[in-house]
Amino acid sequence: MKLFVVLSLTVSILRLWHVASAQTTQTPTKPNILLIFADDLGFMDCGFNGSKIMETPNIDLLSRSGMIFNNAYAAAGNCAPSRAALISGKYPPRTGVYAVGSTSRGPVEQMRLVPVRNNVALNSSFVTIAEGLKEKGYATAIFGKWHLANSKQTRPEAQGFDLYIGGPKEQSRKGSNVASDPKGIFYLTDVAIKYMQSNSERPFFAYLAHNAIHSKQEARPESIEKFKKKGLSDKMAIYAACVYDFDASIGQLMGFLSKSGLGKNTLVIFTSDNGATQASSQEPLRGNKGSYYEGGIKEPFIAYWPKKIKAGTVNSTPIINLDFYPTFMSLAGSMDFRSDGENLMPLFLGKKKETERASIFWYFPGYLDSPVIRGRDDIFRSRPTAVIRKGDFKLHLYLEEWLLDGGMEKVDANNSLELYNITNDPGERIDLANTDVQKRNELLRDLLKWIAECKAPLPTRITATNKPIQGTVSGEK
Repeated sequence: MKLFVVLSLTVSILRLWHVASAQTTQTPTKPNILLIFADDLGFMDCGFNGSKIMETPNIDLLSRSGMIFNNAYAAAGNCAPSRAALISGKYPPRTGVYAVGSTSRGPVEQMRLVPVRNNVALNSSFVTIAEGLKEKGYATAIFGKWHLANSKQTRPEAQGFDLYIGGPKEQSRKGSNVASDPKGIFYLTDVAIKYMQSNSERPFFAYLAHNAIHSKQEARPESIEKFKKKGLSDKMAIYAACVYDFDASIGQLMGFLSKSGLGKNTLVIFTSDNGATQASSQEPLRGNKGSYYEGGIKEPFIAYWPKKIKAGTVNSTPIINLDFYPTFMSLAGSMDFRSDGENLMPLFLGKKKETERASIFWYFPGYLDSPVIRGRDDIFRSRPTAVIRKGDFKLHLYLEEWLLDGGMEKVDANNSLELYNITNDPGERIDLANTDVQKRNELLRDLLKWIAECKAPLPTRITATNKPIQGTVSGEK
């Protein structure tokens, strides 16, 4: 069976290589794009961001070789909506993808509003990054986690990808030694490398969307033993070992790009889909995956491109993962971005952008169970909320209190707003909502205007005929 899978994979890749070779025999002038997308890797899970527990020598080396963005964000607090935003370049209110499976997760008797219904798939009407790049002559492939439904109309092959290898974790293990690669990290890395080798004569977009380090955390036995010897608990040793194995795969990728020479013409982006689970405290950041405090949405981010991006540089401009769409399309020579994001290439190249983006936004009109570390709530990770970051400041608008407890008329008492100076207070400890009223009201106006422009649907009041219905998602946090 393993031999059959390996032969089938080889035939698929060789077929794609043959098509690529027939189209061009010249070295591509358009740059290749490698997007390394971790799953649930928190900002504080990387050594270069100050972790005292995790060991990430290869990621740390990459950070010194490229440009770090220390204010990089996911467009949502958990997997599916973040990925939908990335691949479409659209904010969640436009895709309708807000959560994994259901926006009604947790005890319904504690919900004060009826959440907005969730789309579990990215509608095929959206022009994805892969479709845009394919139009410009790119070979396109995804390895690992898609997480945006798997029907004939919604799976990756219908959304612009020439090749899809991965899917659920069990599928990613095919052809690999489960004992030595329990999370499928090295299997996915290996097939991605083979794909890049086979498409070296045309520009490629390789989207390497690992299942690591999503629960359940798994790692090579020797990696687990390494961290147990450091005195970590069994649970934390496995978590750190999973991160360590993931880091090792980064070393393999970068070694391949260097040895093959492809690295000279390849933009590499490394980041994560959302914050870490509660298994890993993100202190000094507040919160975890599923919340809209910094620990739930702030991500490690490195951009690497030899002789294009200056090594060892740090950029503090706030960015968000829906910016990938216009950035990648600009590399392909297109100005038709079809995106809510902004082109990051001027920042990558050390230039000043012609216009500065005023704000970035988040919107989650539902409920997620399992409270986070130092969260607002001891029942939910998140209740219906909208968030804006503008300059140094970040405003949280809580829709239960806003819609049910008097709105602006009673804003000083209804606890509907929280305001933080993120630059001075990255841990979101000092709420300025009732002390810096001018800044609070400025951000609130901007946020309400954005909600109206996006036509973002609001959760509704509970009535006798309209009540929240319990929603669950098996195996997904």
